[in-house]
Amino acid sequence: MKNPVPMTLTRRGLGGLAAGVGVALALSACGGSPLATPSTAAPSGSAAGGSLVVGSADFPESQVIAEIYVGALNAAGLTATSKPNIGSREIYFKAVQDGSVDLVPDYSGNLLSYVDTEATEVSAEDVYKALPGKLPEGLAVLEPAKAESKDAMVVTKATAEKYQLKSIEDLAKVCKDFTMAAPATFETRAYGFPGLKANYGCELKGLQPFNDGGGNLTLQALLEDKVQVADIYTTTPSIADNDLVVLEDPKNNFKAQQVLPLVKEAKMTDQAKEALNNVSKILTTDDLINLNRAVSGDQKQSPKDAAAAWLKDKGIVK
Repeated sequence: MKNPVPMTLTRRGLGGLAAGVGVALALSACGGSPLATPSTAAPSGSAAGGSLVVGSADFPESQVIAEIYVGALNAAGLTATSKPNIGSREIYFKAVQDGSVDLVPDYSGNLLSYVDTEATEVSAEDVYKALPGKLPEGLAVLEPAKAESKDAMVVTKATAEKYQLKSIEDLAKVCKDFTMAAPATFETRAYGFPGLKANYGCELKGLQPFNDGGGNLTLQALLEDKVQVADIYTTTPSIADNDLVVLEDPKNNFKAQQVLPLVKEAKMTDQAKEALNNVSKILTTDDLINLNRAVSGDQKQSPKDAAAAWLKDKGIVK
């Protein structure tokens, strides 16, 4: 095992902190106001062909992808700037709707569950086909990447061996004795406690909410056995770094989660669509893991610098 508590990437933070984790930390991590001023001032205007503002959620992977979108759009001769740390999907979705931003990177399965809580599609193809008919008027999604960043139920190797856990079906037998680390929203979202109960009969002892989306706080709680299972995303380097076990999900409680742009349709020119779709054609899951490692590992690159290196490596930026 490598360093037991490495500097891992905070991911997809969607809920409030538990009492005692520290509100000050949460405010610091989110970078202040959810709709902060863009990192570079952008000209105003909403007509197609004008400048584009790319938003991101309140975790670094989203911020890196947003900076990749910005770089690709600028390389295509468009004017684009970033507005990072907007917040959870509940916040950034509305920001795209009201025009505070023109697009954000999102994850297909969770986006579908957000706009249709009764959605039954689980495969990448079915989820993507269902999205256009479920999005409100004025919003659209562009082509999905092969890159997938998916929720996963994760346990330590010791816990997996002790309870003979290979899948969430196995976990169901001991759920009542396990506390879980996850965003606060996991308790009510379709794929969270409700889904685990409906699909596997798994009713956990409790939830220890963290807003770092599988980051350092979540990891430390899991390694110290303060929780016995955690929601950690599949592109998080700490899974491999700490020899953690990702439990199989045979009943597809967690939908496919391809990365794709959620856009304000009126702002998308053919040129912008082509630039963003070109990113999706290239971006892979391994790329996300490497980008996460660049930001959270020894390099400690900023999301903007990590994105710039990726864009240059792929030949999008000379």
